[in-house]
Amino acid sequence: MKNDEDSILSDFTRFYLLVLLYEEATHGYALRQKFKERIGKNVSYSLIYPFLEKLEKKKYIKLELIKIGQKEKKKFHLTDKGKKFAEKMFQRFSGIIDTAIEPNIQICAGCGVKLYQNAYQEVIDGKKHLFCCIHCASAFKNQEKHNHNKN
Repeated sequence: MKNDEDSILSDFTRFYLLVLLYEEATHGYALRQKFKERIGKNVSYSLIYPFLEKLEKKKYIKLELIKIGQKEKKKFHLTDKGKKFAEKMFQRFSGIIDTAIEPNIQICAGCGVKLYQNAYQEVIDGKKHLFCCIHCASAFKNQEKHNHNKN
């Protein structure tokens, strides 16, 4: 049996909409646009607005009417309760995300920091090494030189 939180956040689309709301208060159209920009797929208003209504009923978001010219736009803000809910969901999904990202993580040869994207690369003694920055690469080369001179 699903608990209340699971029924509100039942798939990735809703999860990502929650991420977008957590980043900043926004309106339905902007949610749709940001989703499309980042994920590359459209999300329908028939999914967005019922999800927002569920969040509002649970008091996870509050609605602010903003007057733009003659029109009013609905801007949605996460409440403190909503932020706690989002953080709980982020924690729950972090293991899944770690599993998905882990195969793409490299380790800096200099300091051991985990690198996801944009590693600095150098070929040293014919072998490609990845670094977080040029400074780690320099320190690594100096250490290799020191170790080589010792032998």
